[in-house]
Amino acid sequence: MLDYISAVNLPAFLLIFVRVTSFFVTLPIFSYRNLPGQHKVGFSFFLASLMYFTIEIPELTIDASYFLLLFKEAAVGIAVGLLAYIILAAIQIAGGFIDFQMGFAIAHVIDPQTGVQSPLIGQYMYTITLLFILAVNGHHLMIDGVFYSYELIALDQLVPPGDEGWILYIIEAFNQMFVIAFLMAVPIVGCLFLVDVALGIIARTVPQLNVFVVGLPLKIFVALCVLVIAMTFYIMLIQNLFETMLETMQGLMQLFGGE
Repeated sequence: MLDYISAVNLPAFLLIFVRVTSFFVTLPIFSYRNLPGQHKVGFSFFLASLMYFTIEIPELTIDASYFLLLFKEAAVGIAVGLLAYIILAAIQIAGGFIDFQMGFAIAHVIDPQTGVQSPLIGQYMYTITLLFILAVNGHHLMIDGVFYSYELIALDQLVPPGDEGWILYIIEAFNQMFVIAFLMAVPIVGCLFLVDVALGIIARTVPQLNVFVVGLPLKIFVALCVLVIAMTFYIMLIQNLFETMLETMQGLMQLFGGE
């Protein structure tokens, strides 16, 4: 143990540990409440130990600029992980659109992973997305992204050079999130809109029929049928969403690295 400590440049190791831990604060799957905090810190320490002996370590001294480097490492990890979480949140937004049209908007549930309220259909689709990511080893790709971030953002780089193009990049990522959410919600929302039109016509032609009593179960039945039929379409969108998330993480790290 003493030989290990003597072989480690503690200031550099602390910078690596701060970046890895910051990634796991906001990165999807790794940041959820299902994982105990002690495990997150221990896993971060283990990864930081591996990365220390595999990346190029510059000479660092503890001075005023070193504390700015600590702040930069934490900001990079939190920002990149948060952007990945925002892209993946398109599924929750699509589920909110669908629930509003189905009449499930009043019946939100508590997501045990994030601790916040989420729509029913959104939670169902989000669970499928997490299972898809785990099935294709997406969590390994996220860890690879943490490791290769040091090739884009140097450990001793104090301030990312370049202009403030990262702000426009984040805005564009928000746009992509809402576009993907719209594409995921439009099959069911469009069908339910046609059901509303049909119910409106029936209400005008058959006034004796109470469409408010018939409409809600009918819309739920139609939405569930369309959801089963369009599940293949949703799997394709989830795959594109995951690829977009990885590309967005890489693009933001390139902007922070000045490339």
